Amino acid sequence: MNFTTPVSLKKSNQPIHYSSKIVSLGSCFAENMGDKFDYFKFQVTTNPFGIIFNSVSIERLIYRAVHQLEFDEDDVFFYNECWHCYEVHSVLNAHGKEELLAHLNQTLHHFRNQIQESTHCIITYGTSWVYRLKHSNQIVANCHKVPQSQFEKELLSIEIIQQSIQNSVDLIRKVNPNCAFVFTISPVRHIKDGFVENQRSKSHLISALHSLLSENRFLRSEYFPSYEIMMDELRDYRFYADDMLHPSQSAIDHIWIKFFKNYVSEVEFGQMNQIGEIQRALKHRPFSPNSENHQKFVSNLNQKIQRIQEQLPFVQFS
Repeated sequence: MNFTTPVSLKKSNQPIHYSSKIVSLGSCFAENMGDKFDYFKFQVTTNPFGIIFNSVSIERLIYRAVHQLEFDEDDVFFYNECWHCYEVHSVLNAHGKEELLAHLNQTLHHFRNQIQESTHCIITYGTSWVYRLKHSNQIVANCHKVPQSQFEKELLSIEIIQQSIQNSVDLIRKVNPNCAFVFTISPVRHIKDGFVENQRSKSHLISALHSLLSENRFLRSEYFPSYEIMMDELRDYRFYADDMLHPSQSAIDHIWIKFFKNYVSEVEFGQMNQIGEIQRALKHRPFSPNSENHQKFVSNLNQKIQRIQEQLPFVQFS
């Protein structure tokens, strides 16, 4: 008897190899997938400006990068003893204005290079709900704990989301015509917005994306159903973390397995297994570091690392 409803997937015709260069953007689930790619030592850049949930803010950062529109003093503000930027996540906050601007613009230039060189861009949209700054009418990526009275909360329409996704793809294709895209909807439930409101939010994202994909607006673009896998295949609270909103580690692992089996070329599976063995071995903590057995273990491990690095010179193990 089958106790779940597996989501069937069609093998991607844009496979990822170790030679591929991946950019993963969007919600915290983009970071979950980025961490997995990083663990297996693929060439991946994940959220250089931190976690971004909505399509308009993602588009804005891509626009800046493609057009090399640097951040200036008008784009940052001082609040709660720290300098912030409404276009990026709070992980980039700094104690000095010049420090923040320098970091933002350095990251921006790196991001443009990463966009230009990428073979695959994975974008995970998290919500249709946005906060618009009252005094400027700007949609922000992060409120930085500024009082909510300074913002208007708004549900983006399907049409606006469609246009922002379209703009994002067009911008990237402007500097990288051959980039392949994988779109997905974050399986994280935004219950702080409300149960009904979360469903409305996800439905707007899903409708906008599938409308574009069904019209074949984008070449070399596919949809990965991470939200649907979580909602249907993993329909049980044991697959949630303690907050009952985020996927548990076992759920993340399950979705990752479905992802890499669908998108990573099978010729790389053996390499992934070898790198996984090395990663597990590096976490080993010996009882007797100076023992002969442990020295043999270390020697064998170093040989495995050397073989991997001969085949993949960009790989580094910590």
